Amino acid sequence: MRSQPSYVHGSSDKPLIGQTIGRYFDDACARHGQREALVVRHQNVRLTYAELKLKVDALACGLRRLGLEPGERVGIWSQNNLEWTLTQFATAKAGLVLVNINPAYRRSELEYALNKVACRALILSPSFKSSDYLAMLADLAPELAHCEAGLLRAHKLPSLEIVIRMGPEHTAGMLNFDDVLVTPTRDEQDELEMLGERLQFDDPINIQFTSGTTGNPKGATLSHHNILNNGFFVGEAIRLVAGDRVCIPVPLYHCFGMVMGNLGCLTHGATMVYPAEAFEPLAVLQTLAAEKCTASYGVPTMFIAILDHPDFAAYDIASLRTGIMAGSPCPTEVMKRVIDKMNMREVTIAYGMTETSPVSFQSGTDDAIERRVSTVGRVQPHCEVKIIDNDGRIVPRGTPGELCTRGYSVMLGYWDDAPKTAEAIDKAGWMHTGDIATLDDEGFCNIVGRIKDMVIRGGENIYPREIEEFLYRHPKVLDVQVVGVPDKKYGEELCAWIIVREGERLTEDEVRAFCNGQIAHYKIPRYISFVDSFPMTVTGKIQKFQIREKMKQTLGLQEAATA
Repeated sequence: MRSQPSYVHGSSDKPLIGQTIGRYFDDACARHGQREALVVRHQNVRLTYAELKLKVDALACGLRRLGLEPGERVGIWSQNNLEWTLTQFATAKAGLVLVNINPAYRRSELEYALNKVACRALILSPSFKSSDYLAMLADLAPELAHCEAGLLRAHKLPSLEIVIRMGPEHTAGMLNFDDVLVTPTRDEQDELEMLGERLQFDDPINIQFTSGTTGNPKGATLSHHNILNNGFFVGEAIRLVAGDRVCIPVPLYHCFGMVMGNLGCLTHGATMVYPAEAFEPLAVLQTLAAEKCTASYGVPTMFIAILDHPDFAAYDIASLRTGIMAGSPCPTEVMKRVIDKMNMREVTIAYGMTETSPVSFQSGTDDAIERRVSTVGRVQPHCEVKIIDNDGRIVPRGTPGELCTRGYSVMLGYWDDAPKTAEAIDKAGWMHTGDIATLDDEGFCNIVGRIKDMVIRGGENIYPREIEEFLYRHPKVLDVQVVGVPDKKYGEELCAWIIVREGERLTEDEVRAFCNGQIAHYKIPRYISFVDSFPMTVTGKIQKFQIREKMKQTLGLQEAATA
């Protein structure tokens, strides 16, 4: 009997939204005017949808008053706050392309990002954590000290003319955010309305830089259609309804925050709730309890930190019912604890990438627990997925291969980078993800690993995710990451970095004894290192290449020669 091919299509009786974000925003604010739209705990902000619309329209008109035209790029460099969200919706209404700048960026990365997409304006926070944004920008553009606000001419940043800073203080050469956020005239409001009629939902509206391990980041360019629909269908998957309250501790600069969070809430009349300017487990617990949140988002490391907080039991979070764990592989044991200890009985796992707006697969709230903890669910509505081998042929169900996706969610391309775009999106419109996955007979997807992460030991293909899932079962293991390191005999050997639960002690011999007889001998890590933390991006993604490099240095290993 011929096996079924690894191809799925997300059929749906719900149509795609054929509107721009601005048009949809206006309609949603009219429908849900008196509902609470946004709560920013650390800024003591509470806005209804009607109040949010007034502020967004004021900022959109303010940006247009500065001479910014549809299609021009506006950067935002900030932690989570009210201003970020106002900027997200205001730029969409004004037809401007919002450029998300990673809060962790330093001078050279900021310079690259602003110049790569030719940002004409930059909205920035004065500082965040150890980053003094004003000082970094002044270092790149010393001309700010002597120019009139809005008329910057900087040698290193030739496209940048307008700098808008948050906060009450004044900085030479910069406008203040609140000065741009003034009540528009009737004529300005009318012009904004007329502009909304001209904008098209396939217009680019957002650029997000994807962090590669080598080379400069690429600017994934997304349209209204990409992200508005993805936000909607992600919200549908967790059964969001008007009046739901979603705790959003993930960064807004990333798709998880601004698309799955903000646009997911907008499209369902739910409340966006920000517990702090960056992730803090205690702030999340306080927010879940005080705001009676019904949903919460996070990457696995965030949920681990919340569950393991010493004051966890002191907070009543019984209002929780659903949410999303995504952003990096979700350990099965962590998922079970979230369902059991946080009352998130309908929690789902989502899988995707920035270039696909981001979500392609998501588990259902009524999927069996075994399915929800061991897969990333089924294909999202209106998306296609195929799994292919090295020759580009679709593999049979259950066979690992590269996951490719096609549909409304695939980005327009990498900004001003046709060669890289052509590498990622083939002539048939398939986005090649670089992830290794399998599809079962019911269409559930399992992410086996990254093509670049796969370890080849003596000719055996080993997927680190499988070893990590096994080691998570050890009662003393809090978190674990497995990478490949060079080996003269086998080409590569496995190395495990383990974070031990507080108050526990664990030895290498105990770990190996736990593995013996349970997993194949070649899958047992040769090197085991006990650490306090993992190198991470600001979004909580583990940087495995850094673990690999650190171990190479520690062990004095050289890359094995390859034919």
